[in-house]
Amino acid sequence: MTLLDCKSMPAEELRALLTSRGIPAFRAAQLRNWLDAGVTSFEEMRNLPRSLQEEFRSIFWIPTVKIEKKLVSQRDNTVKYLYGLSDGENVESVLMQYHHGWSQCLSTQVGCRMGCSFCATGMGGFVRNLLPSEMIGQIEAAQADTGVRVSSVVLMGMGEPLDNFDHVLRFLQMLSEPGGVHIGMRHVSLSTCGLVDQIYRLMEQNLQLTLSVSLHAPNDEIRSKMMPVNHRWPVAQLLKACREYTEKTGRRISFEYAMVAGVNDSDACAHELGRKLRGMLCHVNLIPVNEVDGKEQRRSPVKRLRAFSAILGKYGIPVTVRRTLGSDINASCGQLRRQEKEDVHGRG
Repeated sequence: MTLLDCKSMPAEELRALLTSRGIPAFRAAQLRNWLDAGVTSFEEMRNLPRSLQEEFRSIFWIPTVKIEKKLVSQRDNTVKYLYGLSDGENVESVLMQYHHGWSQCLSTQVGCRMGCSFCATGMGGFVRNLLPSEMIGQIEAAQADTGVRVSSVVLMGMGEPLDNFDHVLRFLQMLSEPGGVHIGMRHVSLSTCGLVDQIYRLMEQNLQLTLSVSLHAPNDEIRSKMMPVNHRWPVAQLLKACREYTEKTGRRISFEYAMVAGVNDSDACAHELGRKLRGMLCHVNLIPVNEVDGKEQRRSPVKRLRAFSAILGKYGIPVTVRRTLGSDINASCGQLRRQEKEDVHGRG
């Protein structure tokens, strides 16, 4: 019999499973309390009878997320983690301090299959989807390590969240349950490179999260070179889905736009983007592109960022320039795992 990941089960589902096996409902609450406390073995659950511990061991397993490396920025307290998973794989996460509290950027996959030209994660290819428990485990490990409370999460680390739709949806369901990390949906931002079919699926859930769409170009010619996903869902199709999403949910979309010198940062690009987004419930987040070893892209100078922002403003589009956090520790995801894999192979 395949063991079930008990830490990926919402409280009601866990209760229903145990009662169907003749186990009292209060035992489900005890099990959930131990899991929320970070216990990783049934033997540690001291208020459970030995016979029940044995039964749980025959039904369940508990995935683990352990800190293997930690980098702390000397500039702004940003913390970058490399986590080790139960199967020996690694993912990264970044903990960032803002005026409103601590926010954590989480990974949703080991690797990524999207292949965006500016991204370090995709250089290692796709390995597997993360379990809901492994997403929650990233938060729990960071909180236990630092003693701070994570008050908001961003699904913008390694992987494409909507490519792991079912596990991400279950994670979101569990995220706001009482007793766990307990983060409300309005404090969640989910980033996608533009999987249009999954945007429509997400729209039907009518969640009160913030959807962030990695646009990065105003037209197909530029975007297809930067993001292979554009061959499947071109800009017009993506923006149509985004408009429908805002109309259905009433939630503003954030368009992420990585500014790459000489590629997508011209005045002409800004005007074209302004025309296409005008009237939509959205804002644009300009991001100085992360310069990754092995990639040719270079970030746009500050003057270009300002000029681009000013043009979008003329079309009535709110614009922010993302604050660069953890620049002294390469806080963007993918690089630490890549280095770890290279080190392992080098030692082998």
